[in-house]
Amino acid sequence: MEIIELLLQKGLVTSEQIEKAREEAKRTGSKLERALEKLGFIDGEDIAQVHAEVIGATYMNLSDYVIDAGLLSLIPEKLIQKYKVVPLFKVQDVLTVAMINPHDVEALDEIRRSSGIEIIDSVLASEENIQKILDSHYGVVKTVDEIVKAIDKEHPLYSKGGLSEVAEEPPVIRLANILIMEAVKERASDIHVEPEHDLVRIRYRIDGILHEVHTLPKKLQSALISRIKILANMDIAETRRAQDGKIRFKLDTKEVDIRVSTFPVVYGENVVMRLLDRTSVVFGLGDLGFSQENLGAFERLIQQPNGIILVTGPTGSGKTTTLYAGLSSISSMEKNIITIEDPVEYELPLIRQTQVNPKAGITFSNGLRSILRQDPDVIMVGEIRDKETADIAIQASLTGHLVFSTLHTNDAPSALTRLIDMGVEPFLISSSVIGVLAQRLVRTICVKCKERHTPAKLLLEDLGLDTQGEFYKGSGCSKCKNTGFMGRIGIFELLLINDEMKKLIEAKSSSDQIKRRATEVGMKTLINAGLEKVKAGTTTLDEVVRVTEIER
Repeated sequence: MEIIELLLQKGLVTSEQIEKAREEAKRTGSKLERALEKLGFIDGEDIAQVHAEVIGATYMNLSDYVIDAGLLSLIPEKLIQKYKVVPLFKVQDVLTVAMINPHDVEALDEIRRSSGIEIIDSVLASEENIQKILDSHYGVVKTVDEIVKAIDKEHPLYSKGGLSEVAEEPPVIRLANILIMEAVKERASDIHVEPEHDLVRIRYRIDGILHEVHTLPKKLQSALISRIKILANMDIAETRRAQDGKIRFKLDTKEVDIRVSTFPVVYGENVVMRLLDRTSVVFGLGDLGFSQENLGAFERLIQQPNGIILVTGPTGSGKTTTLYAGLSSISSMEKNIITIEDPVEYELPLIRQTQVNPKAGITFSNGLRSILRQDPDVIMVGEIRDKETADIAIQASLTGHLVFSTLHTNDAPSALTRLIDMGVEPFLISSSVIGVLAQRLVRTICVKCKERHTPAKLLLEDLGLDTQGEFYKGSGCSKCKNTGFMGRIGIFELLLINDEMKKLIEAKSSSDQIKRRATEVGMKTLINAGLEKVKAGTTTLDEVVRVTEIER
């Protein structure tokens, strides 16, 4: 609490941010200062500096510190990893080390015994920077290389018989585990294992963008993919058809659910693993990126007793996160909330969740019929894919239920015309749909390397922006892996269905006509919502144009 009080005194955080962080800490079981950092309210270096001040330690910023590899050999790697300690320099008989807790007497005693150096001077450094240094010396790239070299020496590995035996070899087990652990630490949402003619390419999707992280020898392909399939309870002998599976992986205090999909391609089986961090599942609606106006309107919308609320956007635009945030916001002991999803991405308290299972006869339409016999107040249908599901959802809303669902459309007005294209009667749409929310995710500028930036004048004029305004970008640093971005936030277009909109729907007006009228009466388009984030210095103009190009 001393640290938090000092952060407040120094003006590094606000009381409102403390309260939000307190809720996050309570939900995830993390420390309050870690929650502040996770939510982006403060940098880890600021926390470390204040921490040092509170406990009376010397603080040292290791962001650009070059470590002498020779010093690392003075302390066994086991102790270095156990206590998160980095030897910085040795002057005569004094060894100075950086630690997360420089007053850890037990750690200092063990370092003295193992190094043979009696005088140990300790300073405090941030956990993030210490971990980066340890990763650079004992980390994944080096370990993957070592595994490949070890396999090179063990040619019998590939002559032992079946794929199951090969997949159970320690080097292969270690390789699969390390790729997953690295992806979790890098905040990746997906791992791609992509077989090519003479290699296997590993890519991670971080903040919506794919990055190549490793290329492995072709001979590791079968063993690695078989190991992943074993973990996901798949048939390793079946390589000619697509398969789906699931892995539950624990890393330190994190529990990660991994959805695994395999698909046959020219050079073998392509594998994509979707990582779902169970400890950071539900955001509050206020954390998603809504403007104050849209947040208030959406909160009023989800409090309605009945009607359909649609969330639209392409795959990976954050629709499920928004739906979960909305459901969590209205969840209570007084309401019976039931979902049918494909798949169930996160488990929510007080909410009954169902997984689509066509083999068991549970489709969106059949499942929705059954849900209506479960006395629900609120229903979430993962996606409206056909007229049958749409019709049942509409009937549910007309008989007193609030229904949440998604559609894949580029903007909010297009969702209404998509339902008409499915064959749903316009008067049923106007009677049931009460709001449509379109959304995208834009990458946010890394706060550590944020700097002033002047976009192309032609682009500014094209978008009607002041050429003399202040714009920012990230120059790239170690924290953001030189991308200039760290994390993502939503931009939203909220269409409320009033009497005028209902008339346009019943007249089968085009999505352009509906959009034109909606903007005239105050609807903020996706591009305008994005430009507000640019003006606030949250993201870049190029990033907004990238995700809303259809809008220009």
